[in-house]
Amino acid sequence: MFSPIYIILLVAMVVSWLVQRRLKSKFEEYSQVGLQNGLSGKQIAELMLADNGITDVRVISTEGRLTDHYNPADKTVNLSEAVYAERSAAAAAVAAHECGHAVQHATAYNMLQFRSAMVPALSAVSRFMPILLIAGVFLLNRTPWPLGAGVVLFSLTTLFAFVTLPVEFDASKRALAWIDKRGIVTPQEHAMAKDALWWAAMTYVVAALSSLATLLYYVSLFLGGRRNS
Repeated sequence: MFSPIYIILLVAMVVSWLVQRRLKSKFEEYSQVGLQNGLSGKQIAELMLADNGITDVRVISTEGRLTDHYNPADKTVNLSEAVYAERSAAAAAVAAHECGHAVQHATAYNMLQFRSAMVPALSAVSRFMPILLIAGVFLLNRTPWPLGAGVVLFSLTTLFAFVTLPVEFDASKRALAWIDKRGIVTPQEHAMAKDALWWAAMTYVVAALSSLATLLYYVSLFLGGRRNS
């Protein structure tokens, strides 16, 4: 009989796959809808930055699909090749969302600052955490403490996943408010942009919940190891 934690992990994997598939489907659908104003993702991004008085952030193209992101280190809005050049509801949504992160950076949004402050620690943790978790599982019959150390480090990645949620939702909120106020999209296009960003946000929600489920799995192994040691 399966343990409840294994069922939770399986459900998390299935839901993650379904959400990713839905997200790709939505972006493909909305990428086919041309914007009435004819602006490209690059032009929309540059316009949003200008409207927010941001002059030190560059909008550049990056390879891949759904690889869009804002890099606070070099102050660049990185748009995937399709979003950069496309003139669609999906491109408008993504371009404005990534600029939402640039606005967060420029206005010192507290949750973005908190997440950015965690990055150096997570970079260091990522080097040792997998080793501790794998070694901890193999050594569980002898001592639970290596796994315990791995659990502590993994908890930081789970915290990071949950800290990311308000950052992503806030960026989408800023994006939708701006494209609506600026008249970038029609009411129909706005609904598409909102739907696309909602599904994108759900990938972060599922990732956070999956991380929590994995953390609980390792915690259960650790507690079981302590009882048997």
